[in-house]
Amino acid sequence: MNTHTELETKAGTTTGTMAGITPDALVTHGDMMRAFEAFKDANDERLAAETKGGDVLLEEKLSRIDAALDTAMRRLDAITLKSARPALGASFGRDAQAMSAHALEHKAAFEAYVRAGETGGLRALETKALSTGSNPDGGYLVPPEIETEIGRRLAAVSPIRAIASVRTISANVYKKPFMTAGPATGWVGETDARTQTTSPVLDELSFPAMELYAMPAATATLLEDSAVNIDQWIAAEVEQTFAEQEGAAFVNGDGSNKPTGFLHSTTVAEASWTWGKLGFIISGADGAFPAAGPSDPLIDLVYSLKAGYRQNASFVMNRKTQSAIRKLKDDGGNYLWMPPAQAGGRASLMTFPVVEAEEMPDMAADSLSIAFGDFNRGYLVVDRAGVSVLRDPYTAKPYVLFYTTKRVGGGVQDFDAIKLLKFAGA
Repeated sequence: MNTHTELETKAGTTTGTMAGITPDALVTHGDMMRAFEAFKDANDERLAAETKGGDVLLEEKLSRIDAALDTAMRRLDAITLKSARPALGASFGRDAQAMSAHALEHKAAFEAYVRAGETGGLRALETKALSTGSNPDGGYLVPPEIETEIGRRLAAVSPIRAIASVRTISANVYKKPFMTAGPATGWVGETDARTQTTSPVLDELSFPAMELYAMPAATATLLEDSAVNIDQWIAAEVEQTFAEQEGAAFVNGDGSNKPTGFLHSTTVAEASWTWGKLGFIISGADGAFPAAGPSDPLIDLVYSLKAGYRQNASFVMNRKTQSAIRKLKDDGGNYLWMPPAQAGGRASLMTFPVVEAEEMPDMAADSLSIAFGDFNRGYLVVDRAGVSVLRDPYTAKPYVLFYTTKRVGGGVQDFDAIKLLKFAGA
C-alpha cells in the first residue's frame, strides 16, 4: 500500500513560508536538494545491487552522500536558526517611546548593575514597589523585555519547547487536575427515567519548577564598551546553555532537580496502554527496521495515535535515526523521508514534520528511538516567571561572572498524545 495516498495530508506543516529568508539559506537549501537527489540515485543503485549480493563501493558512496546531506542540513538549520532568533536592539531610540517610564527605569538600573555593579537603582525600584526584586540566593530580576526575549530565543533553539505547550506560573509548582472517572452518561428517551449519575473522580499532575542556571563570563573591557548591547549579550550567552540543558531534561530527565522527560515515563505495549503510561509499537527487529516491510512499523506508529492527535503530530528523533529512515521507501517506491520543501521549513516523514532532538537515543536493541505525537497536548513546559542575574566580580578575576538562573519544569500531561517506536523483535 502507498502511504502517501493513505496518510492524511496536513497543509502548511512543511511548506509554509518564512519571512526574511536569506540568500545563504536559499543557496544551502539548493545544495541540500541536490544532495538528496544524488542520495536517492545512490540508494536506488544499492537496493538493486542487494539482489545480487550487495556492493561495498555503493555502500561507501551512499555513506559519503548521506554525510554531505547531513552537512547541508546542519548548515541550513544554523542559518535558519540565526534568522529566527529575535534581535534585542537598543531600547533608547524609537523603541523606548513604547516603553513605560518604569520599564525604562528598570532597564537603565539593570544595565548599571551589570556594567559597574551599581545596585542603588535596582534597590530604589524595589523600595518603590514595596517588594523584592532579588531571590533568596541573591541577584536581581532582569527587565521583563529581556526575560521575554530569552523565552522566545529558547523556543527557537530548544526542539521540545518549540512543539510543547508552555505555561508561565508565579508559584514553584503547577498542579493540573484531570478526571480519572467521569459522571455516568447515556442516551434516554424523552419520558424515560434517569438514573442518578455518579460523581466525577479527580486526580492531579504536579509540575515543579526546578532551577536552571548558566554562568557567562565577561571582561571589564566588554562591560565598559557602551557600543555593546548588554541585553543582547546576556540573552545570547545563556540561550545555548539553557537550551541544551532543557533539551536533555525534556527527553530523558528523571524529575530529580530537573523536569521529567517523556522517555522517563513508564512505557507499555500499545495493546496494554493505560493512563499514566506511554504506549509503544515494536519495530519487529532488534535495533533495526525489519528487512521485509521496513516502513510498516512507522505506519503502525502513526495509526496508533488517535485521529484528533494526528492533525498536529510530529516525529521526534535524532539525526542518526533520520539517516536510517532516509533509505526507506513505501510499497509504491516513494521515499518516506523528504527534505524541507523550502528554506526555513522542516523535513517530513510521511507528510508529518520531523523534529530533531539529539538527546533521543540511537537505534539499538530495545531502544525507544522515535516518538510520534501531538506534543502541544502531550507535553507541558512550566516556566516560573522571573530570570535573575547575580554579578560576581571576585571568583574568576579579572573576569566578571554572571550567575543567571531561571526555574523550569516539565512532564507529560496527556499520556494518550505521544506514542513511541521500540526497536525490538516480536
